[in-house]
Amino acid sequence: MYEQDGKDYYFLDVAEFKAKIDQNAFVEWVEVYENQYYGTLRSEIDRIWSTGKHILFDIDVEGALSLKSHFGDKCLTVFVRPPSIEILIQRLISRNTENEASLKKRIDRVTREMTFETNFDGIIVNDDLEIAKVESIHLVENFLKYV
Repeated sequence: MYEQDGKDYYFLDVAEFKAKIDQNAFVEWVEVYENQYYGTLRSEIDRIWSTGKHILFDIDVEGALSLKSHFGDKCLTVFVRPPSIEILIQRLISRNTENEASLKKRIDRVTREMTFETNFDGIIVNDDLEIAKVESIHLVENFLKYV
């Protein structure tokens, strides 16, 4: 299964992405790595909400906080964190999908992102999957009661 342009995501080249930034088309956007951009189009949020559906995002911390700033109480932010940096490193090494440079880049990014966790509405520790699922469901169900 592969993502499809226009269905799962909109795949834009760097020039197209920058043009949309200039047009203020994104609610949030970030350059995650050099010339690797991710963002959320305002038009897609409006389209999905117009159908009466809720939206679930899996985005970086700065994007999440940007959405929270923009939508306030209409937005629930949940920070999913590893039990510790040491456990995260062990997990990444055991997957054997990272070279030394990419491992360092990911660890540096996560270490920085963890400094933002207290700015979120809820925090889930990704230690035991079943517990994390129950806690996630509880957070979302409580949020949906009031929106």
